[in-house]
Amino acid sequence: MDREIFEKYVDVLPEVEEALASGKAVVALESTIISHGMPYPRNVETAKNVEDIIREEGAVPATIGIIGGRIKIGLTGDELEFMGRQEDILKVSRRDLPVVVSKKMNGATTVATTMICAAMGGIKVFVTGGIGGVHKGAQETFDISADLTELANTDVAVVCAGVKSILDIGLTLEYLETQGVPVLAYKTGEFPAFYTAKSGFMADYRIDSPADMAGVMKAKWDLGLKGGLVLGNPVPEDLGMDEAVINEAISKALKEAEELGVKGKETTPFLLSRIKDITGGDSLDSNIELVYNNARVGARIALEFAKLG
Repeated sequence: MDREIFEKYVDVLPEVEEALASGKAVVALESTIISHGMPYPRNVETAKNVEDIIREEGAVPATIGIIGGRIKIGLTGDELEFMGRQEDILKVSRRDLPVVVSKKMNGATTVATTMICAAMGGIKVFVTGGIGGVHKGAQETFDISADLTELANTDVAVVCAGVKSILDIGLTLEYLETQGVPVLAYKTGEFPAFYTAKSGFMADYRIDSPADMAGVMKAKWDLGLKGGLVLGNPVPEDLGMDEAVINEAISKALKEAEELGVKGKETTPFLLSRIKDITGGDSLDSNIELVYNNARVGARIALEFAKLG
């Protein structure tokens, strides 16, 4: 992107700008998890803790959001608070981005939009909780997350705890295969299912170290293979949910969503909120811990990738 155009729409936090200019490791973070994924004040506390973890590992965090139509690559403490408390924060995917920017609105970036903005700034590693995917019943509704097509087109590696288990994991992996997106799993052969380490589906390849992952990223983009990569990092066994408990909660939440006619971009926030209520908050605790775990791994990968030049 032309520098003049970039500066017309984008603000880069000085800490992030300095890191990028000097070739330091930078890790992108989304803001939908702050504005739409968790209740206040745990959302802001979690966001700040994730940033602290990345700094402790030696990398620089860059939480991405949109404030007053300005794309922010890196948020201040006050801006994180704003994203967590303000009520008019829109959930922004690729289709929403030009409207929200031109109308000078406030927006929280999804996985897809965080990837877009990270790529604008030259950030190659992005840490999130779980990616979107193919929704259950998509053969009738065609409800497929824009995260998947973004992964096919945008050169950013996404570290996550797998596909959110409210989705059809098998069809999601099939879709990613069709789009040519490498699906990898960290220190395991099985692709994780967000709240649990087990999904019953295998990843394409196993990755055993941050340096291993950085090497795959380098080779992919050196070869001119457009698009991102997905690294499924399973939630630690002692921090995950009991499979039977979480599956029952998901089934109840899906049934409620169908009965209430919840559709589109409102589906995931609704389901996650209901699952939290059904599990008495245990799912939220697990969600937070898996994000922390992803932050540690993502920072280490960013550090290894920075060494490769």
